Amino acid sequence: MRIGLDFDNTIVSYDALFHSVAVEKELIPSDTPISKLAVRDHLRRLGQNQTWTELQGYVYGARMGEAVAYPGAIEFIRAARRFGNEVFIVSHKTRHPFLGPCYDLHDAAAKWIDVELTDGASSLVAVDHVFFEPTKEEKIARIGACDCDYFVDDLPEILQMQGFATRTQKLLFDPQDLHRSVNIKLRFVSWQALLFYFDSKWVTQA
Repeated sequence: MRIGLDFDNTIVSYDALFHSVAVEKELIPSDTPISKLAVRDHLRRLGQNQTWTELQGYVYGARMGEAVAYPGAIEFIRAARRFGNEVFIVSHKTRHPFLGPCYDLHDAAAKWIDVELTDGASSLVAVDHVFFEPTKEEKIARIGACDCDYFVDDLPEILQMQGFATRTQKLLFDPQDLHRSVNIKLRFVSWQALLFYFDSKWVTQA
């Protein structure tokens, strides 16, 4: 089985990091909800769209090493590998931020994967199974090229894009339960729920 995973906001949770950095930079009140979306919405209400864009570049670049995986994400990848599945990471990510310092966002994400997605001395996702694509269209093409049986993404618009491989089962990761009305059959609010969904399939294939 070939399982594809999105990276930002699917494997990696940025809620606590965006909140702490925004408080550190005095961009939001400290009692703002600990959520990336709450930080974004606060800055947008103030008309600070440029500040929000620059903050994203800073977090995804200079502070990427402080980001954490969603609970259960690493355990899911370990279980997938244990049952002999191939795991791919396919992310839509520009190499440099749109505004602010010219961080290498691909390199920052790759270093995070090298450190966090390991099982002892072994990498959980092979280097040649990790792809950062600069456009959404190239991401969709890469998912097809990887011949994924399943793909997990937090963005409904990615899973619903024209050209998404018809053979690939779409799995929506929705940890904040925002997309109940979206017409995607398989929606999961946690990695534990995803693991439960796959567990019987992996036992059968083993």
